[in-house]
Amino acid sequence: MTPATPTERHTAVPPWRNVRVLRVVGQGVVVLVVGLLVAFLLGNLFSAMGERRMSMDLGFLGTTAGFDIAESPIPYRATDTYGQAFLVGLLNTLFVSFAGIILATILGIIVGVARLSGNWLLRSVASGYVEIIRNTPLLVQLFLLYFAVLLQLPSVAESIALPGSVFLNQRGLFLPAPALSATFVPWLAIVGLGLVIALGAGRIAARRTAAGRPVPYLRRAGLLSFLALAIIGWAAMGQPPVGLERPTQVGFNFAGGLALSPEFTALLVGLVLYTAAFIGEVVRGGIQAVRRGQLEAAHALGLTDGQTLRLVVFPQALRVIVPPLTSQYLNLAKNSSLAVAIGYPDLFKVGQTIANQTGQPVPVIVLIMGTYLAISLATSLVMNLYNRRVQVLER
Repeated sequence: MTPATPTERHTAVPPWRNVRVLRVVGQGVVVLVVGLLVAFLLGNLFSAMGERRMSMDLGFLGTTAGFDIAESPIPYRATDTYGQAFLVGLLNTLFVSFAGIILATILGIIVGVARLSGNWLLRSVASGYVEIIRNTPLLVQLFLLYFAVLLQLPSVAESIALPGSVFLNQRGLFLPAPALSATFVPWLAIVGLGLVIALGAGRIAARRTAAGRPVPYLRRAGLLSFLALAIIGWAAMGQPPVGLERPTQVGFNFAGGLALSPEFTALLVGLVLYTAAFIGEVVRGGIQAVRRGQLEAAHALGLTDGQTLRLVVFPQALRVIVPPLTSQYLNLAKNSSLAVAIGYPDLFKVGQTIANQTGQPVPVIVLIMGTYLAISLATSLVMNLYNRRVQVLER
């Protein structure tokens, strides 16, 4: 039998049998089908909008809104534009989302640690809370908080007085609010000087340590300088730079302090309780992912349970906790759109009003979706940067 020549052995594979060619062709077909489907749907959309004399123009954002918004973090009147009203809704969403993320994180960590507690009662209460909250819809919880709890509170004249000049009634929750005095800016400048000294001492200490010439207690001296300047500056001002404005009852309402409406209170409490249950499970899983040998080594060094949790367990558990924690933060921001059910003027509620008045639902919905997408992408970016830093620190 005659052996095959090199030319015969290296004959090119036909294109219809080449795996690389088939992969490229397959991906091209999928892209083409998806593109045709999107073009078909957009064509139907624009055709239906044309028949109803609708467009994607956002020019209506510059016209007068003509409706009031009950809660606004910035000055707003009915004579302002739709764009200003949309900005108010966006700020309300950002405010409740930011406050909810902070409070839900704190409560979630407490619940996650309590789920692993050696105390049977504490562990059972935390487990019951998680199971009840996670297995009931958030919308039902919001309705329960708003209609069955907050709206059933006593009137202003019979307000529930809580410690620290906190009052609770049908009009909402009234809290002491910080009030800045004329000495705040000079005191802030002194605090800034102390911060510069502390950061400078820390950088010098890091450089000398890297050069093999450490300076003991330099970082601690910088921190003490910062605290000393802040305290001395506060005492030398004569008038406290920051005070507390307490709410006081005036007629049928309260004046001064920070007033939280029943709608905002119900939404914030509902988001915090609901998200904290999921964060608690994330924290519990992250703690249990740390090897038991790490705990035994920490106890062998004489660390207490609190020190072990703070110095050994949590730094290692963060690499497991942060990725799913990001998803919970995103869910909280998107779940804030359920505020429409209890009347809080968030982004979705204000956008719904704008769509109804202008008769342009499609561009308004696209604008709302794009805004929520931007919020989610910004949150993901921040959390991914933090996650990358945590991963680097653990190596």
